Amino acid sequence: MGKPLIYEILEKPASSSVIGICSLIWWLIQKRGIGYADVGLSYEAAVDGGQYWRIITSAFSHISVVHLVFNISALWSLGVVEQLGQIGLGVEYYLHYTLVLVVLSGLLVLGFYHMMIQRFKVEYFRRVTAVGYSCVVFGWMTILAAKQPSSKLNIFGVLSLPISFAPFESLIFTSIMVPQASFIGHLSGIIVGYSIAWGLIHGMNNYWAITMLGWIALVFVLSLKRTGSMELSFIEIEPVTDPSLPSVGVVAPRNGRTLQMDVLPGRRVADIV
Repeated sequence: MGKPLIYEILEKPASSSVIGICSLIWWLIQKRGIGYADVGLSYEAAVDGGQYWRIITSAFSHISVVHLVFNISALWSLGVVEQLGQIGLGVEYYLHYTLVLVVLSGLLVLGFYHMMIQRFKVEYFRRVTAVGYSCVVFGWMTILAAKQPSSKLNIFGVLSLPISFAPFESLIFTSIMVPQASFIGHLSGIIVGYSIAWGLIHGMNNYWAITMLGWIALVFVLSLKRTGSMELSFIEIEPVTDPSLPSVGVVAPRNGRTLQMDVLPGRRVADIV
């Protein structure tokens, strides 16, 4: 018999906490009827609209329960990183670089969208909206593949993949089986993962992690305030946008629960990340 669940949770505290956060956010999304457009990451909302807070909300939000379960299963298996302190990984490493993966993979997704829109004139990518923790999951697959290639990745307790091939196997598999899965989002996680594993991104410690977390919180709150997505009476920001342009924000509906968006006309496409 395996270990009792409580012992496994104690051995993977960071992974267990992230799983709990993603599950709670999914429950709130279902309860309040929130959709992709309300929490997802799109070029139009984040870059054109200045809603940088979406880099964070999109990472921890899942609309589909199948999407949530897949990411939770992979994340639980990848929690072995927390137990590999002897090879330079461990809980602190996991927390530090999870923060890096969330932010940099989101920024890289926007960078790819920018290239497709500005360089190749593909306007489709302006409104593609991505949600999900898969960027980070693919990043950790890649790091573990580079650091501990003999490991296995267990999905749903029935599918076991050699970790050395898991990032690209999973990338191809999800692209075929789930057409709406974000190839760009998953690829961004892999790129950032290799950058960390190969030492191109390094030097994270508690000081830099706390500093980075502080800046993330500041930008998150200020972008919420500036875009009118949340009323924060103790923060005053001078408007710099043209009032004649459409805005994005929260409109108080009759039941006081549903988020509404006033955006440029056009069909928004959802991507599962």
